[in-house]
Amino acid sequence: MLATVKGDVHDIGKNIVGVVLGCNSYEVIDLGVMVPCEQILETARTEGVDLVGLSGLITPSLDEMVHVAREMEREGFRVPLLIGGATTSAKHTAVKIAPGYHESVVHVKDASRCVGIVDKLTRAEARADFDRENRAAQQRERENFARRRQRKLVPYAEAVRRRFAIDWQSSPLARPDFLGTKVLRDYPLAEIVPYIDWSPFFMAWELSGKYPQVLSDPVVGEAARDLFRDAEEMLKRIVCEKLLTANAVYGFFPANTDGDDIVVFTDESRTQERCRFPMLRQQWEREGQTSFRSLADYIAPLSSGRANYLGAFALSAGFGTEELVARFEAEHDDHSSILTKALADRLAEAFAELLHERARRDWGYGRDERLSKEELIDEKYRGIRPAAGYPSCPDHTEKRTLWRLMGVEEATGIRLTESYAMWPASSVSGLYFSHPEARYFAVDLVTRDQVEDYTRRKGLTRPEVERWLAPNLAYETE
Repeated sequence: MLATVKGDVHDIGKNIVGVVLGCNSYEVIDLGVMVPCEQILETARTEGVDLVGLSGLITPSLDEMVHVAREMEREGFRVPLLIGGATTSAKHTAVKIAPGYHESVVHVKDASRCVGIVDKLTRAEARADFDRENRAAQQRERENFARRRQRKLVPYAEAVRRRFAIDWQSSPLARPDFLGTKVLRDYPLAEIVPYIDWSPFFMAWELSGKYPQVLSDPVVGEAARDLFRDAEEMLKRIVCEKLLTANAVYGFFPANTDGDDIVVFTDESRTQERCRFPMLRQQWEREGQTSFRSLADYIAPLSSGRANYLGAFALSAGFGTEELVARFEAEHDDHSSILTKALADRLAEAFAELLHERARRDWGYGRDERLSKEELIDEKYRGIRPAAGYPSCPDHTEKRTLWRLMGVEEATGIRLTESYAMWPASSVSGLYFSHPEARYFAVDLVTRDQVEDYTRRKGLTRPEVERWLAPNLAYETE
């Protein structure tokens, strides 16, 4: 039995696993997405399944998987538990999930490995040896993680003192052509297609290699060419028949920083606060490191006297995906169903690239850009567009502020689940930073003193904050 856990809407990888197992004569019960723990356990029991597989893409899903494992233990299950999805890892499975369930808990890195793992777990003569090897590997992961937590983390106050410093008095600060938001509904898909980065598309199907070189790869080239032909045919059909719809909202807002908070104001007078985006700061001192970054470093502080701006966006190219997928599934066409979801994802990412290009021009500093589509994919432009839930801003709950700031659901129809996954699944959102020195980075581990300060700035309880930042905590919670 396979399921994407509660709060998560992503299932391309899970669906590929289901197809691969089905092709190898396994009976697969797929519960779909957003599946609560109670349904997972009830179905596993009533159907008498031999294995349970949990999938998830967003980081809150990791915590939900821990909950499911503990509930399986509490209710006395005796079947192996498989863990998979883009944000999952052998380390997280070993450290957080496996200790809560006495049976085999196995991280499945990709669909190509699932058949071999399932085969060993369902054959009595092979299961004991596999389980012993898996548990030994997980013990090594736990020991490595314990050493990782011992890496040098500077106190939060020191990290703030050694923040990434920008000379704001001489920095060029462009003013956008407009303030507020613009809504783009039913954006022409044909204009989005040229911005598609095809490399992740092949990765989703576990055909490793960068596009277009993957098409001539001596190992996977033939399969890649066949898949690409199918994708081009499906994409042409989607565009010509308008089977999917793309909506977006983006905008610019007067902003400055107050400590590690980005403060958004109602207007240029900067006297009335509209909202805040509290940001986290790096604390891990790597060899040769001289500063510790936060996204707040890329916006001018109030004390500088400089008028700065923050951009924001949310978009989707996934409206219509569910209906199209349902049609293919009714025809038992798994290939076209998965292909549709993969292409919707690519269109959403391409739309994000197109919209960022448009935003840079609206902001003024991008008007002289003359970048090829390859250079856009390689991010040769000025500025960044980090998203909540990603390394530089790992807190998914910041999407809630973003949604209120731009009226995202009303403008576009994109909704947030209880775990802050976006629906439709093929959606992208984030913030725009324009400073030439803005770079992506990973916050990584944070200490209790930073969490306490962040809790105060967020206006939440510490257990709430710790829940959402669980993968980043450098300490055990109470």
